[in-house]
Amino acid sequence: MTDLILLEIRNRLGVITLNRPQALNSLSLEMIRSITQALLAWRDDDAIDGVLIESNSSKAFCAGGDIRFFYELGKSTPQQGSALIEDFFTEEYLLNQLIHHYPKPYIAVMDGIVMGGGMGIAQCHAAGRLRIATERTKMAMPEVNIGLFPDIGGSYFLSHCPGQLGTWLALTANAIGAADALHLGLADMYIPSAELPTLKSMLQSSGGGDLPARAREFAASFECDPSQLALQREVIDRHFAFDDVASIMASLESDPSPFTQDTLSVMKKRSPLMLVVTLQELRRGAHMSIEECLRMERSMMRHCFMGGEALEGIRATVIDKDMRPTWSPAALDDVAPEMVEEFFQPVWPDHAHPLRNWL
Repeated sequence: MTDLILLEIRNRLGVITLNRPQALNSLSLEMIRSITQALLAWRDDDAIDGVLIESNSSKAFCAGGDIRFFYELGKSTPQQGSALIEDFFTEEYLLNQLIHHYPKPYIAVMDGIVMGGGMGIAQCHAAGRLRIATERTKMAMPEVNIGLFPDIGGSYFLSHCPGQLGTWLALTANAIGAADALHLGLADMYIPSAELPTLKSMLQSSGGGDLPARAREFAASFECDPSQLALQREVIDRHFAFDDVASIMASLESDPSPFTQDTLSVMKKRSPLMLVVTLQELRRGAHMSIEECLRMERSMMRHCFMGGEALEGIRATVIDKDMRPTWSPAALDDVAPEMVEEFFQPVWPDHAHPLRNWL
């Protein structure tokens, strides 16, 4: 059986390579555990100066969690499905928190698709992080397209994007490239994919040097195209400043420009319930720590698989691929406040929360 995670120490650099190309490096529970174990071992190893995480595929860094696996579990017996789904999200969020507070430089090479759970292992790092985008970067938080909400710390890092750009990204589930990722603060530097081997060779030979500084010096030679979203910043901020989805969509309706009408058309295809839940999630997350956001999201995810729309969204998008989900409720006007509030009700008391003990 092929190892889904390859681990290597190159000089003083710990290298994690995602090795599941046939599934676009979608994360399994086994992969999450392997990454966690490596990071814990290297965290306390004085022979390791930093960590680089990459993939072995030019198509994808990581396309997210294994949602086909979630669907199959959800359709299996409730007891079997529930236990494995619970373990997956608990351990994934613990990994996100571990990365966020990692004491050593953490370099994520976001070459290709980086979505959902892939964003979690790239974005969740506070100090000393380096998120590298390339011309092949295709970044998204596509959860509302499958009846979910932006998790893996999305309520934290999306709510900290400039203005309402994170709100736009979450509610549309649109994909962006390197230039827009840099503008949103979701990438730190641009390096052409053809130059990545040179970068990695240079980092491997640094031997105790300042890895982030060397990478920035290397990246200074390359320029990225201008951000197209930057041109729409005023429009996005104006329409997405409201705290309810109905007002956002009404504001978009009043603007005949192609960009706003395209945005409106996309949002009308998303789950009405999860649009409202997602907006509320981001507004709350803007005033919370990463730990508080992950705890909130963990409870929200339990609600999603207890009675949400995730299975229907995954069916329509990934399993049957008819792209015609039957959302319930089907209309935004039918989303009652109590339906939304249910997602934010605590599932566990604080002393029993699965994320009560961080790594």
